[in-house]
Amino acid sequence: MTDVLALLGALVAVDTTSGNRQAQDELQSMVSSVVRKEGTRVEVLRSGPEALPWTLIHTGPSGPHLLFACHVDTVPVGDEAAWGASPFAAVVSDGKVYGRGTADMKGGIAAAVEGLLEGARHGKPVALLLTSDEELGSHGAPHAMAALATIDVGAVIIPEATDNEIVTCHRGALWLEVTASGRAAHGSTPERGDNAALKLISVLNRVNEDLPLSKDDDLGQETWNLGTVQAGTAPNVVPDTAHAVVDMRTVGNGHKLESWWRAQPELAAVTTLLRLSALKTDRTHPWLGSLPGPLADAATPYFTDGSVLRSALPDVPIVVWGPGSSTQMHALNEHLPLTSLATAIDCFRLCARTWEPAPPDARTAALRA
Repeated sequence: MTDVLALLGALVAVDTTSGNRQAQDELQSMVSSVVRKEGTRVEVLRSGPEALPWTLIHTGPSGPHLLFACHVDTVPVGDEAAWGASPFAAVVSDGKVYGRGTADMKGGIAAAVEGLLEGARHGKPVALLLTSDEELGSHGAPHAMAALATIDVGAVIIPEATDNEIVTCHRGALWLEVTASGRAAHGSTPERGDNAALKLISVLNRVNEDLPLSKDDDLGQETWNLGTVQAGTAPNVVPDTAHAVVDMRTVGNGHKLESWWRAQPELAAVTTLLRLSALKTDRTHPWLGSLPGPLADAATPYFTDGSVLRSALPDVPIVVWGPGSSTQMHALNEHLPLTSLATAIDCFRLCARTWEPAPPDARTAALRA
């Protein structure tokens, strides 16, 4: 664990807040150097300057690869003074390592590196994909898909925080910016204007009753959240424009939900900011039965780069499986239990050294959401 904790500490020390391309590229370069310093023969592909940073490292043997897919970015730390210790110090206390990204998902990266190295030691085709800006809506993953097409992929592990349970599905995401328009006027004579904020409020007041949310036996219930609202320029001015961004977690393609918003008469515009499909993998796939971990009963509440990977790898089993608790994702004093990290390392090493991919014609097609 000493080397793994040293790597995790180095990863946490880099502030890879989403949007910081330079820091995310630096961290990916660091991981590549660590792997190479182990004396391991690997192939490394890196992004060009025009793309969001990505890195693909693979061990070289031909055949379908076991792919670990990790994002390197983190959410902002917020009020740093409110943390018990520096969020970039990776302080170890009470059997936990504290710091931004320890659970989401730099602990997963450290464990995945161990899986990659184990695969290399045993001559197995194993790969590690590092992406950027996942927290903003999986922005970076599409930039890496062309590189991923250069290798055959037999299965994917996304080491997000699942308490080391193997999760086979999660909902998709649909983010919409909705806009109401009106007419500005002096606040003392509101009757001369047309208040855009009130129009928007009128729509939002009926969402809970009217929005056609669906449910799936595996993925659960669709949800919606009012994320941001902007309206008005001053208290004494009738707002002529009002905007809101809504976050809906979907079990289908989201078209029915989008159509509902577009049909609301008070809205002047609806803009799609993000559309990610749900992820669902057949729970009876034989590879899942070979994994050294418990199969979760429910989907994860969050989305992952698995939505993008599913589009590129429609017939490949993809699971979300990693150390740490989802309750620590984006949290103040985020932390990762060392026992959880150790379990993930043991599991990933075992998966890598025993990796025996089925031939393509014997693979069970993953279910599309």
